[in-house]
Amino acid sequence: MSRLLLIPVLLAACGCGGGTHNGTGSQPAGSISLALSSPSVTVPQGGSIGRVTATVGRTGSTGSVTLSASGLPAGASASFQQPAGGNSGVVALNPGTATEGTYTVTVQASDGVHSGSASLSFIINAGLAPQLPGPFSWSSTGPLISAVPDATHPLVSVKDPSVVYFNNRWHVYATTADSTGAWSMVYLNFTDWTQAAAAQPYYMDANPGFVGYHCAPQVFYFTPQNKWYLVYQSGPPQYSTADDLSQPATWTAPQSFFSAKPATVGNWLDFWVICDTANCYLFFSGDDGNYYRSQTPITSFPNGFSGPVVVMASAVPGELFEASNVYYLKGLNQYLVLIEAMGGSAGQRYFRAFISDRLDGDWTPLANANSWAAPFAGINNVTFAAGVTPWTIDISHGEMLRDGYDQTLTIDPTNLKFLYQGVNPAARGTDYSLLPWQLGIISRTN
Repeated sequence: MSRLLLIPVLLAACGCGGGTHNGTGSQPAGSISLALSSPSVTVPQGGSIGRVTATVGRTGSTGSVTLSASGLPAGASASFQQPAGGNSGVVALNPGTATEGTYTVTVQASDGVHSGSASLSFIINAGLAPQLPGPFSWSSTGPLISAVPDATHPLVSVKDPSVVYFNNRWHVYATTADSTGAWSMVYLNFTDWTQAAAAQPYYMDANPGFVGYHCAPQVFYFTPQNKWYLVYQSGPPQYSTADDLSQPATWTAPQSFFSAKPATVGNWLDFWVICDTANCYLFFSGDDGNYYRSQTPITSFPNGFSGPVVVMASAVPGELFEASNVYYLKGLNQYLVLIEAMGGSAGQRYFRAFISDRLDGDWTPLANANSWAAPFAGINNVTFAAGVTPWTIDISHGEMLRDGYDQTLTIDPTNLKFLYQGVNPAARGTDYSLLPWQLGIISRTN
């Protein structure tokens, strides 16, 4: 399962794991024992974090307990939810860049005087066999959608698009940025991409509650409720609903998914919802190398989301940066996640790909689609169509053109097209909020 292998540490007075005294001389009476919830943790190389639960037991020990781990292979790491004065904690094991193999990891619980330990097998394997073959090659259009300023919207960019095809029209919701660095959203629709540049924009700040910071939208139809959902970031993740996505003035006022920011989350942005038959999942990034997941029963959506957990993590933030998309691969019974990364000498944007057989499962790096040199999509595997002047070296935040428009986020693996944001290389180095992002489409060619 795609879980940070949380190793809950149970503080129990019974005898799983060993208890020891640290130091010399007279020691206070007492002991600590440590029991792990699983004898092994299995994760895909370079992919998901595994978690295991441990129980700490104490006799005569009332101090704060700290967890640590030893025996990790080079390139792997561990992080902890510490039990402190309580009776449980979590150890998260990240395979990182470690090679495949089976490793013995010892977890220790200590209050500074007494300690207990237990071991487990940390298994790093090749992960899920992909049904979507790489490597990938793409051909790009020129810019299809650009910022359209008016007297009250001095826009300089349009970016972060979400797109669906419904009732014979393309519907695009996207982020805008203006010359003051302010973020908002825009809507437009058209019947054919050749008409996109001339589409009349609707500025979402005309709606009650949408003035100010709201951006990075995602739009989909939630079949169980017969409603359209617009998900976006306003600092926290928020949503609105409508009966007709082509009437942007009818979106309800913003509502939050969480009553407060979860304590387990640092930075959070670029929120993405996808559902299977039982649950809806909220994925998001942190711009810090952490990639998160929360979930709720489909019957409870949009309420009841669980505390987010870190699904994948990188010690290099730019390798798991932001702008994730998650899709169901039609006919393949696998899921695809795309995560924007930074690479090259100038930190160019590109996408890495991972696959899983379930939304709460382990994510395995997709071979030949997971690095700067061999990306899912990046300037190293994107060319420009005949007659198109190369206009960007960044393949950044966007969305696949879906095979449908509902909450399953289904795409056709035989017809991959991606609406993305790019920017004139001459503008790189400008403050990010002032970069003149435009939207184009890449189509798979191999």
